[in-house]
Amino acid sequence: MTDLSRDIERLARRSREASRTMGELGSRAKDAWLEAAAGRLEAHKAEILEANRVDLAEARARGLAEPLLRRLDLGGKWHDMLAGLRQVAALPDPVGEITRMQVRPNGLRVGRMRIPLGVVGIIYESRPNVTVDAAALCLKAGNAVILRGGSEAFNTNGALAEALRAAARESAVPEDAIALVPTVDRAAVDALLKLHRYIDLLIPRGGPGLIRKVSEESTIPVIKHDAGVCHVYLDASAEPEMARAIVRDSKIRQMAVCNGLETLLVHRDAARSLLPDVLKALHEEGVEIRGCERTREVFTEAREASEQDWREEYLGPILAVRVVGGLDEAIAHIREYGSNHTEVIVTGDYRNAQAFVRRLESCVVGVNCSTAFSDGYRLGLGAEIGVSTSRLHWYGPMGLEGLTTQKFVLYGDGQLRE
Repeated sequence: MTDLSRDIERLARRSREASRTMGELGSRAKDAWLEAAAGRLEAHKAEILEANRVDLAEARARGLAEPLLRRLDLGGKWHDMLAGLRQVAALPDPVGEITRMQVRPNGLRVGRMRIPLGVVGIIYESRPNVTVDAAALCLKAGNAVILRGGSEAFNTNGALAEALRAAARESAVPEDAIALVPTVDRAAVDALLKLHRYIDLLIPRGGPGLIRKVSEESTIPVIKHDAGVCHVYLDASAEPEMARAIVRDSKIRQMAVCNGLETLLVHRDAARSLLPDVLKALHEEGVEIRGCERTREVFTEAREASEQDWREEYLGPILAVRVVGGLDEAIAHIREYGSNHTEVIVTGDYRNAQAFVRRLESCVVGVNCSTAFSDGYRLGLGAEIGVSTSRLHWYGPMGLEGLTTQKFVLYGDGQLRE
């Protein structure tokens, strides 16, 4: 075992010990830490954002892709990040909740109680706000968290983690409940993946290479936050102004996010009436349109789409557009090329709306709304740990409840099994 592996194991062991304390803490102590953490971050905002500027400058010098640079920039996310902390503090604590209580024929009462998962490891790239979001959710759900951010955000993550740990030193929360892997050495990830003795769950958030590596090499259960190839389908009955507004918000609001629109599908009977205005509005805002033959007929500025375009998560100003024969063809396209993330139908037809919701099995399916609502904060979960595209043990935006599991609890008055 290398010195680095020993260091990572010691860090994980301390996290395991801290998780036992976290599992016994009441809501008041956890909420006090969340409020203290928000205060600490505000007090040290200037130095944290300066650390972020250093990371951004170094990332630009190394030629980091523009979508990753946008994810790295903490400035525009600062308000939501702190609001997320306070929203998590205001949420009900799931730990200790008893559900499904039933009485067996012999009088034994059988229920399920929510308990923490234990130690959660988060391996993520570029997004320093994940440091705060993950810590907030994991600790409120009674867990300890091990954070391993990417090298491009090393300074920012360090400054954020120090503020969170300082808040813990002022509260009943053990400082080691928030652990940041203090190195950019990739061997640290290899070491983490083998520590099933101390870590209960791993959540990778990043590019396909990271997701594949963690999924294939981990000895610990993994929940994947995979690609977001999100779709909007404009049905024949879609109201034109609603269609234009939803497509624009889904694509333009924030492009370097997993819930952003990447492929637009439109019913062939509505292509000539809907597409010119919808695509013109996007094109005027700098979005490159890559379309099928029918799309290029009604919007001549579109470039020809390739087969790969239907599978692409652009995270930038490119949109793939395809004209389809109807609902069945739209669903078939999403099943073939989608990533089980977020799909939306824009329609005035109740039956088509219900069929779209029932038949698609993506983790978020919507009717007449922006794909941007596929977000834990917007769905009332507080800051999210990620959007799970794995079906076990959680599916979709993952908040407090997703960071717990359930045990059976039995209440009797002397029952014996005979």
